[in-house]
Amino acid sequence: MTRAGFSPTINELEDLAPVRSRYGVPFTLSSCHTAVIGGYVVEGHVPPADVMRLLREKPKALGLTVPGMPIGSPGMEIPNGSAERFETLLLLDRSGRTQVFATHGA
Repeated sequence: MTRAGFSPTINELEDLAPVRSRYGVPFTLSSCHTAVIGGYVVEGHVPPADVMRLLREKPKALGLTVPGMPIGSPGMEIPNGSAERFETLLLLDRSGRTQVFATHGA
């Protein structure tokens, strides 16, 4: 995210569950990293371009999530450059409703 122009403040926490709960991220949509920017939650290996689009468009939603750790997503690149197809999901509400925000990879 730093390479994309963001200036994150990092808080190392042993348990992210309370943070995810506070921002409405259900367990089924969780990943390994949780961020908050511009009032939105960003969960997992979300591409910086998707975060920039979220901040530009300002949809009525809780934020973005890339569940799991898909190969080829930011921070999960591998030397041969292969990538799984993955979706960035727009988290619409606390019930876990989503819609596809962007599609990436193969």
